[in-house]
Amino acid sequence: MKRSADTSPSPAAGRQRVRLAPLRFLVPYALRYKGRLAAALVAMLAATATTLAVPMAVRRMIDHGFGAENAGFINTYFSMLIVVAGCLAIASASRLYFVNTLGERIVADVRSDVFARVMTLSSGYFDRTLSGEIVSRLTADATQIKAAVGSTASTALRNTLMFIGAMGMMVATSPTLAGSALAAIPVLVLPLVAVGRRVRRRSRAAQDKIAEISAFATEAIGAVRMLQSFGAEGRANARYRGGADEAYRAAAGAVAARAALTAVVIFIVFSAIVGVLWMGAREVLAGNITAGALGQFVLYALFAAGALSELSQQWGDIAQTAGAAERLAILAAEVPDVAEPAAPVPLPKPGSGAVAFDNVSFAYPAEPGRTVLSGVSFTVAPGETVALVGPSGAGKTTVFQLIGRAYDVTDGTVRVEDIDVRDTALADLRAHIALVPQDTTILAASIADNIRLGRPDASDAEVIAAAKAAYVDRFANDLPAGFATVVGERGITLSGGQRQRVAIARAILKDAPILLLDEATSSLDAESEAHIQAALETLMKDRTTIVIAHRLATVVKADRILVLDGGTIVDSGTHAELIARDGVYQRLAELQFGTPALTA
Repeated sequence: MKRSADTSPSPAAGRQRVRLAPLRFLVPYALRYKGRLAAALVAMLAATATTLAVPMAVRRMIDHGFGAENAGFINTYFSMLIVVAGCLAIASASRLYFVNTLGERIVADVRSDVFARVMTLSSGYFDRTLSGEIVSRLTADATQIKAAVGSTASTALRNTLMFIGAMGMMVATSPTLAGSALAAIPVLVLPLVAVGRRVRRRSRAAQDKIAEISAFATEAIGAVRMLQSFGAEGRANARYRGGADEAYRAAAGAVAARAALTAVVIFIVFSAIVGVLWMGAREVLAGNITAGALGQFVLYALFAAGALSELSQQWGDIAQTAGAAERLAILAAEVPDVAEPAAPVPLPKPGSGAVAFDNVSFAYPAEPGRTVLSGVSFTVAPGETVALVGPSGAGKTTVFQLIGRAYDVTDGTVRVEDIDVRDTALADLRAHIALVPQDTTILAASIADNIRLGRPDASDAEVIAAAKAAYVDRFANDLPAGFATVVGERGITLSGGQRQRVAIARAILKDAPILLLDEATSSLDAESEAHIQAALETLMKDRTTIVIAHRLATVVKADRILVLDGGTIVDSGTHAELIARDGVYQRLAELQFGTPALTA
């Protein structure tokens, strides 16, 4: 049965929405902590109010004079200024605490949510996306957001409140002078908006370049031994340096735009202040306002000018943060290619392990024009052992990926327990399968934790039993901390054979009804292979097993062998039946053994 096309919103559509208002992505995270947000806002308002109270005190002191008869009055005002300073200190400290902790909390939540989303994405996404780029978004972009939320955004809001408050007090002090000052605002806003857009574009370009070189660095560091063995360190260094220089040039362009904006704003702001002072001096001479009122007005004008000047710089930081938020929002909005069913059908427990392919065709999403499997049909009965053989690129590993639903078929149906794998929950399906891959993945954790990966609730005794069955104890007991030994990134401290034994122990412990073995003994020496083969035969007993093997000696005991070539099944049968035919299997046997006479 062919499924209809996915009608969920495309990532491209999500990206377009995000570009309209990138910072909107952060709003729901901030609203999770309304109490802390409110406390920060109250602290900002208190700090602004206390600051705006100072010019009024200055006006009163100037207008009342500094004569001896006013000494008590002046003492009172200076005392009150000390109180204002104390209030300002407490309000500023409170703002700093609430805003910075809010920023840390928001970024922690964003990182957790984006990482959780990444863990749900399908294999197709990772086929087209470098892992280093994802790491860059979770680190560099998230750090940029933390700096903005914890510092830039709060300072910008404080300056906005200060500007609004100062302008209000300027109007209250002298509407005539305030009108002249307000006339300069449009001259400031236009370059602020225009340059802000330019800063955002250049900042986004710089962040993209940083993500690219981060992706390359992750790949190069992971393959450093190979690069060293080929003397390729210099080429890797040159490529990274070139990427770093491109990121620098993009960032320098953004900084230059912000610097130009700052110069323009400062010149306009202080030119406006000089003009207002000139007009104010004439108003004092005409007797329209007092000297104290002019002093009060000038202080408010300085507050407003300083706030606007700082806003011009913070606008660039906010624009840069918008680029980082946009990149994280795009990642958070990614929709898995393999979707969970709306009403999942539960698989039976315990399962029998039946597997069936019904006229399955498949092309990888990254290469939709190249068909990997074409019209593949076969069944594997409960408890049966079936081997997949064929030349490289025949589609054997793809069969495994479709059983575990790493990808969805292009056409046809894959069934487990006679249920379409698209109709059952992914977690339920994958709990039915234990995989031993050829390219073993070992985490930077202890040997016991690596074995326990498929069954985190397994007891120590169960872990050790599985380890013994896979002969992991032969080397683990000799390590300094035994099974608690941390094996390094990708299990670098273990040999290839040791890593594969850990993977086999992992599958043994999981005890799933379907066992998938992809060259499970390819990295083992002859003695270890004999031991592991015995352990696998015990594991395979009464369990549905599908084996991929290039070495035919490992599949001669299979109940049935399927021969794949060019994405189709070209032959099937037992080893003895296939070896008697003039076909692909016989030619593979002749290449490996020099004779087709190998028997079980």
